[in-house]
Amino acid sequence: MSITEPSPTGFLDALRAAVGAQNVLTDPQRTERFRRGWRSGGGDAEAVVCPGTLLELWRVLQAAVAANRIVIMQASNTGLTEGSAPNGSYDREVIVISTLRLDRLHLLADGRQIVSHPGGTLYALEKLLAPLGRQPHSVIGSSCIGASVIGGVCNNSGGALVRRGPAFTELALYAQLHADGRLELVNHLGIRLGDTPEEILGRLDRGAIAEADIDWNAGRASDDDYATRVRDIDAPSPARFNADPRGLREASGCAGKLAVFAVRLDTFPVEQDAQVYYIGTNAPSDLTLLRRRLLRDLPNLPISGEYLHRDMFDMARVYGKDTLLLIHWLGTDYLPRMFAAKARADAWLKKRAWAPRHLSDRVIQAAARLLPEALPRRMLAFRDRFEHHLILKVDAESVAATEAILHEVLGPEGWFRCDAAEAKKAMLHRFAAAGAVVRYQAVHAAAVGEVLALDIALRRNDAEWFEVLPPDIAEDVEARLYYGHFFCHVLHQDYILRRGADAPAVKARMLALLDSRGAEYPAEHNVGHLYEAKPQLRAFYECLDPTNSFNPGIGKTSRQQRRFAACPDCPPA
Repeated sequence: MSITEPSPTGFLDALRAAVGAQNVLTDPQRTERFRRGWRSGGGDAEAVVCPGTLLELWRVLQAAVAANRIVIMQASNTGLTEGSAPNGSYDREVIVISTLRLDRLHLLADGRQIVSHPGGTLYALEKLLAPLGRQPHSVIGSSCIGASVIGGVCNNSGGALVRRGPAFTELALYAQLHADGRLELVNHLGIRLGDTPEEILGRLDRGAIAEADIDWNAGRASDDDYATRVRDIDAPSPARFNADPRGLREASGCAGKLAVFAVRLDTFPVEQDAQVYYIGTNAPSDLTLLRRRLLRDLPNLPISGEYLHRDMFDMARVYGKDTLLLIHWLGTDYLPRMFAAKARADAWLKKRAWAPRHLSDRVIQAAARLLPEALPRRMLAFRDRFEHHLILKVDAESVAATEAILHEVLGPEGWFRCDAAEAKKAMLHRFAAAGAVVRYQAVHAAAVGEVLALDIALRRNDAEWFEVLPPDIAEDVEARLYYGHFFCHVLHQDYILRRGADAPAVKARMLALLDSRGAEYPAEHNVGHLYEAKPQLRAFYECLDPTNSFNPGIGKTSRQQRRFAACPDCPPA
């Protein structure tokens, strides 16, 4: 690695030569939506680069390494823990590589597997697979519309589907910067594509994947052990969490410490004639028993089981109504463009002295109040009767056994069988929950404090899953909002703090409480810049990126360059 850096102008000229001048953004107003996290966080960048081919991406990386720049790879910038954008200050200049133009998806073996380029999104993959009767690892219900396939793999994202576990693959194509400064393209896709980066990337850019070149025994393309783990309801450990060493392999869990060009993943059959149930109770112990019975006794695992506390129900009903109705009316295709337009408007308004803070959110929320009620009557009636809500989805073979268990645990009044319209609205209501909290804080920024968002994995045998805050924490919390993937025991716990509360101190007390309960965190949104990486995860990052040039500082690690310090645990290059 050269430590003699070219002039900024020379470096930017090299980027423009690689991708075209129109695809190198340096104006702060144009780059802001790439430099700021969806929920929070952000920093400065010398440039945002938008390659249009994998070969262009390779050339951008070569230029960045030669110029000793920090590289942050980014797709839809949906990082809930600030992990996909610059954050604070660094010891070198930063470039953000936006992969949104690299959105190609390849089907293998009639869609039984896929290869995704860096910008391929879950919603695009879901649409591509639908005519084949198959679906990706995660479907709508993930935290953000527009979430990328590779972003899910790099962050071991979990999703709502009980049977599938974290996004994981052993099959990936990636660039790694070694301790000696050498940038290497590593092809572990299990597909023979050539010998040089130009050959390999050129073939993928053209979609020239021959059946004869695919090695079907090259490695796993999903976490195929997860169903066994989640059924182990007496285990004193979580079923899934980001620092779990079982999910850390090359691109999987790398959190941007590698530049990932492509991943190969399994797809899954769409469950035909699945049935959705809406469940309510005022006793957390009812849901504890229900979870254990369904995971233990059903021949087929439930498809999903999404929890909402009543306070979160109310939050999503008011501040997520527009999202729910837009998806209901228009589908998911329009939302990424709408979010991008909002981000551009926010960046423009931020520069105007006359514009109040969060003006676009206030306008959207005011308009949302004029929209019709989004939720079905039976759901609203359950809201009035019950504090705890569960949206349960099972396959057709499990309907009779599921209803027998529901009768035993809850009686006839604590659940109902959703019709198609109710099922769709219930799922969308749960999906809108995460964004609703962000909207609430924006609209009421002058009246409330920060939002502390925790993403936790409880022990599989934990009966006391519903949190009771001690007084020294509760006094600093304005509202607590609980929702999550109940059968996996993964909960998202958002706390709206009172104005003036010391957010870092409250978070420290919260995490100590979780430690005492044997929980792991984060569960599926990865450490980003909000959590400290545990020693094993930190060591994994250092092995992947020995010079600390890709996404430095992730997991509260050092942001300083490490010069040629090879990781002793890494295999020889």
